[in-house]
Amino acid sequence: MGMLCAVSFNRYGRLYYLDPGDLRPQVGDRVLVPTDDGPEVAECVWAAQWVSEDTSGFPQLAGLADEDDLRRDDLLRTRKAEAKVAAKRLIREHALPMKVVAVDHVLDETASGGRTTIYFTAPHRVDFRSLVRDLGATLRCRVELRQLSARDSARVQGGIGPCGRDLCCATFLNDFEPVTIRMAKDQDLPLNPLRISGACGRLMCCLKYEHPLYAESTNYPASGQRIETPEGTAKVVSRHPPSETVTVRQISDGSVRRCALSDVCGPRQAYESR
Repeated sequence: MGMLCAVSFNRYGRLYYLDPGDLRPQVGDRVLVPTDDGPEVAECVWAAQWVSEDTSGFPQLAGLADEDDLRRDDLLRTRKAEAKVAAKRLIREHALPMKVVAVDHVLDETASGGRTTIYFTAPHRVDFRSLVRDLGATLRCRVELRQLSARDSARVQGGIGPCGRDLCCATFLNDFEPVTIRMAKDQDLPLNPLRISGACGRLMCCLKYEHPLYAESTNYPASGQRIETPEGTAKVVSRHPPSETVTVRQISDGSVRRCALSDVCGPRQAYESR
């Protein structure tokens, strides 16, 4: 048992959970989060509170941000904005098939200018050596370009999914697990790419959430099978393991209704081939 708080580097961005230590930040407070490039300013979006989980493995807050930290953060955001504008302009001038997704900048006290990393997407590998030279001369710092996959691009940019909520990859998913078309088939979902694809154009990550439940549900009648219901013979339209129900179409009048699994899958229930 210990205390945890949640912070975000961008409004509506990914949440990071940290051990507040002796600090008690409130919602809206600016705090310092330890990173590989040194402490960075973030906003507390979940005040420190006791949780039942073991918090020994969580990183600890570096402190509360003071005026110098806030001025440094404003300078960092300005450098990022300038780099993004310059990168888009030079990409157009070089006529490269690239799209800037995000920009990261690290202030370096010992070297002039620091280091700027530009993340981009492209339909194929791009020769950007001349672009890097022009960016370095324009921004007067060391420049790195990194190409992102479709899923990583969605994670960085964020957005709204078909469910109306923020993208899972941009909020809480840490790793991308394999998602296959078989998962959609097992869940009786339409195999229309527009219906089962996410903002990244790949299969939606949420197809994996309920798939184990469908894979373990071996006692359900298959779609198209004839079964006996309390209202008479019907044909199975779809199954719903999360609620332990099946949707059927009555043979007598063609009406569609949802039945409990226990009503159509009793110990004496026999299925007929369609």
